[in-house]
Amino acid sequence: SYAVDPLGKIASNPCEGIKRLYSTDRSEIIWTDSDIAEFKAARTLQDKLACPPELAHAVDLAAHTGLRLGDLIRLSWSHVQDDAIVLRTGKSKHQREAIIPLYDDLRAILDGIPKRATTILTSARCKPWTASGLSTAVQRAKAAAKWDERDLHFHDLRGTAATKFYIAGLSVRVIAEIMAWEEQTVEKIIRRYVGRQAATKAAIAELNSRKAR
Repeated sequence: SYAVDPLGKIASNPCEGIKRLYSTDRSEIIWTDSDIAEFKAARTLQDKLACPPELAHAVDLAAHTGLRLGDLIRLSWSHVQDDAIVLRTGKSKHQREAIIPLYDDLRAILDGIPKRATTILTSARCKPWTASGLSTAVQRAKAAAKWDERDLHFHDLRGTAATKFYIAGLSVRVIAEIMAWEEQTVEKIIRRYVGRQAATKAAIAELNSRKAR
């Protein structure tokens, strides 16, 4: 039962205290390399690539930096320093400084993107992407790839970046700091998606570096 005030209005929320039936946490969902390859290869009904180079650059940069879409489209060449990408970033009111080391694969991605504006990513018109424009392009490519029932969002490329950071040699603690995640979340992704051999090699490298220090 619930209370009703003299005017006949409900005085309290009858749903208050009821637990949510599901969680929207997607931190352990990632795009694999095969997912990215399939996405890039998708073609339209007119047999044109649904993922043009400008969109492919956005996917690759997201998969190698872990930046959210909003931060990705405003990322400029001035944010790229000698050894890291440094960007004031954040969600809602929580601002922080993201420092993403320039590991070899990320340098290769940046080297392959033409400098056509102050921002790193541009649309086919050589203008900076808008959030709606990039989101629409992603949805069109997903439709061409027949991903209607695939539960993969552009945001899930953040988890992909976590695996690439790890394979590049970053520790779980450093990855968690870059992603603003709990270390347990990073560890779950690593255990699920990174091959045992790669994980073992990374662990040996970390142990060797500690011993050298």
